[in-house]
Amino acid sequence: MLRTVNDQLSLWDAVLPPELLVLPDELGRVDGLLDDQVFFAPFVPFFDPRIGRPSVPMETYLRMMFLKFRYRLGYQTLCREVGDSISWQRFCRIPFGTRVPHPTTLMKLTRRCGDAAVAGLNDTLLAKAAEHKLLRTDKVRADTTVVDAAVAYPTDSGLLAKAAGSMTRTIRRIQAAGGATRTRVRDRRRSAGQRARSIAAKLRLRGAAAREEGQAAVLRITGELGDIAQSVMADAQAVVRNARRSLRATGGRRRGQLHRALNDLDTLLECTKCVVDQTRSRLAGVMPESATRVVSLHDADARPIRKGRLGKPVEFGYKAQIVDNADGVILDHSVEIANPADASAVLRTNSLLFMLIYFCYLLVAGYWLLVAGSYCRIPKLRI
Repeated sequence: MLRTVNDQLSLWDAVLPPELLVLPDELGRVDGLLDDQVFFAPFVPFFDPRIGRPSVPMETYLRMMFLKFRYRLGYQTLCREVGDSISWQRFCRIPFGTRVPHPTTLMKLTRRCGDAAVAGLNDTLLAKAAEHKLLRTDKVRADTTVVDAAVAYPTDSGLLAKAAGSMTRTIRRIQAAGGATRTRVRDRRRSAGQRARSIAAKLRLRGAAAREEGQAAVLRITGELGDIAQSVMADAQAVVRNARRSLRATGGRRRGQLHRALNDLDTLLECTKCVVDQTRSRLAGVMPESATRVVSLHDADARPIRKGRLGKPVEFGYKAQIVDNADGVILDHSVEIANPADASAVLRTNSLLFMLIYFCYLLVAGYWLLVAGSYCRIPKLRI
């Protein structure tokens, strides 16, 4: 059940001296801003209005999240600091002498509401700032950057060797959980590792003739790694097929372990098939498209993106679009999977403010729009 405010005060709040009731300047301004009831609206869809255990008051949750990101604190450190400071307790609307919300409670609330509540809060704050004329929207700028993924520099040979090892380990997990125990599987991790390590020795050769011979050997070894990965895929598909049958007769905790391992193996099979296909295509002389190229087995959505940086010409991750104004206030942001063109990514933005700006550009002659790294001059808007 959703609780928005904490109406219950303690006896200690009435006997505190007036000096302790005054908030610092910054916290006072934020406290006055968050008093508006519109900031509670994004949390309404995630709670039942009448049934269920009462939640932490949303005014307390919002203020604690502000302190967390303002001072870059962890959940446990945040709760400890709030409990030790009278002014922070007053700011978070926690009655003096009562318990501070537990860190796990804040984590569960954040996970439950997710990105939808954060997006709703950002839109509400943007509209409120524009209403009080604190946000200038006569000039906005749209630009793109790369959000790096936690992946090592990918090579076809390295991905194939890792895929063979990951599938073999996942097969062992399935068999340890009681699935496909009679299915014979050959462990090809040693042969895949030997071939992957031999590539480094071939690349260290010197001389023009030796380098050409080394490049030919690298292509040959990469093809052999593709064959090994396909053999492991065939074994994995047989294990999945047989383990699905034994899943019906398995119960309890072992059933959950088996189901989870089967899902992991299905994901690995899909990623490995893409890696094998793109390797065969590159060996045939056709470079695979960057929008569909797999660069990691654990992050299948990461893509290679070239932004023209001197020290890092190719980055691996996601393309992020940021829209800000002349004061540097971010008005909108989005993260795009794959590698769309900068202009199309900007025009697909879902921000109401930017759509109004774009339509004003279409309607008013004599103004110009440049979407990549420049400003667009438009008449002032009242939102």
